[in-house]
Amino acid sequence: MLKALEGSQALARAVALCRPGVVAAYPITPQTHIVENISKLVADGEMGCELVSVESEFSAASVVLGAAAAGARAYTASSSQGIMLMSEVLYNMAGLRIPAVITCANRSVGAPLNIWNDQADSMAIRDSGCIQLYCADNQEGVDSTIQAFRIAEATELPVMVCVDGFVLTHTLEPIDLPSQTKVDRFLPEFDFARRLDPKAPKSFGTLVDPGWFTEVRHSHHRAMQKALPVIEEIDAAYEKAIGRAAGGLLKTHGPKGAKTAVLALGSVVSTLRQGLNDGLAKTPVKIIQLRCFRPFPTEALIEAVDGVDDLIVLERAFSPGLGGIVGTEVTAALAHLKKRPRIHNFAVGLGGRDVPVELLPELIAATRGTTPEPFRIFDVELDKLPAEDR
Repeated sequence: MLKALEGSQALARAVALCRPGVVAAYPITPQTHIVENISKLVADGEMGCELVSVESEFSAASVVLGAAAAGARAYTASSSQGIMLMSEVLYNMAGLRIPAVITCANRSVGAPLNIWNDQADSMAIRDSGCIQLYCADNQEGVDSTIQAFRIAEATELPVMVCVDGFVLTHTLEPIDLPSQTKVDRFLPEFDFARRLDPKAPKSFGTLVDPGWFTEVRHSHHRAMQKALPVIEEIDAAYEKAIGRAAGGLLKTHGPKGAKTAVLALGSVVSTLRQGLNDGLAKTPVKIIQLRCFRPFPTEALIEAVDGVDDLIVLERAFSPGLGGIVGTEVTAALAHLKKRPRIHNFAVGLGGRDVPVELLPELIAATRGTTPEPFRIFDVELDKLPAEDR
C-alpha cells in the first residue's frame, strides 16, 4: 500500500524490515533524519536491534565493521565530511570483505562549506572497494536498501546505497514498503562464514607483506567483478518476491533507437525522465540511468549505447585539474569499440544548484554542430567570477 513518507523515514523503515542486529548512529546533515527515524523505531518497539550512539563517523563505521565481523547484520549512514572521516574504515571494511550496508545521503564536500547535494562524497571513496548503488527516487532507495543487505552477504562486500541529500532524503513521496513477511522470504538470516568466534580464534586485517599483497588486491578486484551478475540476479529475485525491480546495473528510458542518449546517476535521472515525458526533447533521446557505479558495468553500458551517436554524460561532482569522473570512466569503457558515440561531458547541479527539467533540451542543443567537449561545468555563471578564473 502506498504511503506518503519522507525519504529518510522510508529508508529507516526499509532498514528495519531487514532486521539488522546492530545500527551505529551519528548525526550529520542531511543524513541525520535516517538514524533519527531508526532511533524512534527502536524506542517505540517497532525495531529490535542494538542502536549504538557513537562519537564520530569513524566510530560508526568501526562499530559496523566489528559487529558484522562478529556475526551481526549491521548498518550505518552518513554524508559529506562524515563519509570522508569514515574512509579509512571503509577501505578496511572492503579489504577485509566484511558484508555491511551504508547509506550515503549525498552532499558536497567543503571547503567552502556547503550542506546541499552533489555526489562529491561518494565519488571520493569510489576506489575503496565498496559496491556503490545510486538511486533516482525514494522508492528505488527503499528497494536498493533491502537488496543491498542480500548483495553484501552474497558477495562478502560492503554496499553503499547513495541517495541525493535533501532532494530525496527530505522529500515526501508515495512509497510502497513491502511487508515484513515478503522481506523475510527474500532476505535470509545473516550468516557470515568467516565471523569471529572465541571457540575458533582468528584474526582480521593482519600485516600482509609484498609477497602476498598483490594477490589479496587481485582477489578483491575479482570479487567486485563477480558481483556484477549477482547484483542483477538479486534484482531479478527481488522483482519475483516483491513485484518490482530496482534497475539492476543500469536501465534506460525512452526510444531504443534514439541516436542521442544522456547518462546520469541519482535523482537528476528523475528530472531528465520528466523532461522526456513532457516532450521537451524535440528529437528522440534516451536516458541511461547508471544504477551501479562500482563495480563498473562495462558490458551493460556497451549494450545500452549501441547505435547511439552522441552520448551526454552528466556529473554531480568532478576531479579538479582533470574534469569528469563518470565521463572519464565511460570514455575508457568504450574506448576499444570500433564505432563509439561522441561523448559530451558536463557537470551540473554542484553544491545543490537547481537542475530544472529544461536542462534536457539545453543539453541536446549544446551537442549540435559542436566538437565533443572533454569536460565543462554546464551551468556555471562566469560573470560571477573574476576574469582570471573564467
